[in-house]
Amino acid sequence: MKELLLIRHAKSNWSNALMDDFDRPLNDRGNSDAPRMAKILSDNGIHVDAIISSTANRAFTTATYFAKELGIKKINIMGFDKLYHAPAHVYYDILDDLDDDFKSVAIFAHNPGITDFVNSLSETTIDNMPTCGIFAVKIQIKNWSEFREAEKNFWFFESPKMQ
Repeated sequence: MKELLLIRHAKSNWSNALMDDFDRPLNDRGNSDAPRMAKILSDNGIHVDAIISSTANRAFTTATYFAKELGIKKINIMGFDKLYHAPAHVYYDILDDLDDDFKSVAIFAHNPGITDFVNSLSETTIDNMPTCGIFAVKIQIKNWSEFREAEKNFWFFESPKMQ
């Protein structure tokens, strides 16, 4: 069995309207929500073997907070430029190529693609994936290459506003 956690980046800082969107950092709320949400995972005994992230600043910074809490070195976060505002099919392509030794994987990315992908996975749907929201599914597969066609079972959903 495999586990997939999809996490939208934490709240970003819009104080500099001229800043390139890709480089936008987290704001104060984002910098407090990310470690708090990561702690919820560790407090509930949820282990993650691999972290995959968009290379955009706000997503990668969010992933870094989770990596620290979950005992994963920052250098081991797998960054993918193509996750920046990626459509749903990009997530499937990335999962197809994952090492099968990874049992539990967390992907950090952006709306609207992450909401579209989440809503393609199970009967459980979300109108809009909130910042730092976590949507998780379990999949009865041995190989990640089987993910696309496999039945995905909703596991849990958490967001900062639920806490």
